[in-house]
Amino acid sequence: MNEVKEDLRNIEQIYKLFLQQQFTFIRALQHTRENAHDMIRPVTSISQVQSYMDHYCNNSTDRRILNMFLNICNDLSKLCHKLEAVRSGNERTNGILETCKLLLSHSNDLSTIRAKYPHDVVNHLSCDEAKNHYGGVVSLIPVVLDCMKEWVAHTEKLPLYNVSGGGGTSEERDAPARAATLQTPRSVHLEAQTSTCNKDNVQVQGRKHVWKKPLNGTEKHSGKRQGPWKPPGRHAF
Repeated sequence: MNEVKEDLRNIEQIYKLFLQQQFTFIRALQHTRENAHDMIRPVTSISQVQSYMDHYCNNSTDRRILNMFLNICNDLSKLCHKLEAVRSGNERTNGILETCKLLLSHSNDLSTIRAKYPHDVVNHLSCDEAKNHYGGVVSLIPVVLDCMKEWVAHTEKLPLYNVSGGGGTSEERDAPARAATLQTPRSVHLEAQTSTCNKDNVQVQGRKHVWKKPLNGTEKHSGKRQGPWKPPGRHAF
C-alpha cells in the first residue's frame, strides 16, 4: 500500500507540472487538429490525442506536451492494474477501480467528463472550448486522480484479512505462522511441566499416606495424649 501511495504522489507531482502548461497543451491540440483538418469534432479520447501526435504534430513543443499527457495517462493505467493486486476490496472499492479503468481506456468517450471543484481546469477554457472541444480531455486526469485517492482512502479502512495472496508484505503473511510456531513449543512445555508436577504431587501424597501414623479417637478430638481411664472416686497421688 505504501508503494501505491508513493506512485500516486509521483504522478500528482508530474501532473502539477503539466497543469502549469495547460495553455500549451490546448494550443498543441489546436495545431494538430488543423493539420488533420479535424476542427469540427471534439477531442473525445486518448487514442485521438495519440493519433494527432503520431501523424499531425509538426514541432517539438507540441510533441513534448502531448507526449506528457499520454505518459501521465499511461502511468495512471499501470497504477490502476497495481491497485488490483494490492487488496481484494469490497463492492465499493472494486467499483471505483472499474471506473478508473474505464476512464483510462483509449477508446472511451471523454466528451461528458467534467472536473469539478476544487479543480479549475475547465474554467481556464473559453465557453466554446469547454463545451465543444476540450472540456473532457482536460478533465480526465484530475477525475482519475480523485478516484484513485478515494480508492486508497476506502481500502485503508478495510481489515487486513482482505489482503489478497498477491498483496501485502511477506512479514504480514507469515505473522500468523510465526505466532503459532512460537506458541506451540511453549504450550507443550507447560503441559509437560504440569504433567510432571501432578505426577510428583501424587508420589509425595502417596508417601505421606504410607508414613502417616493414624490417630486414635482421643487424639483426633483433643490433639493431646492422655493416660488410661480411672474410675471416679479418691485416688492416690
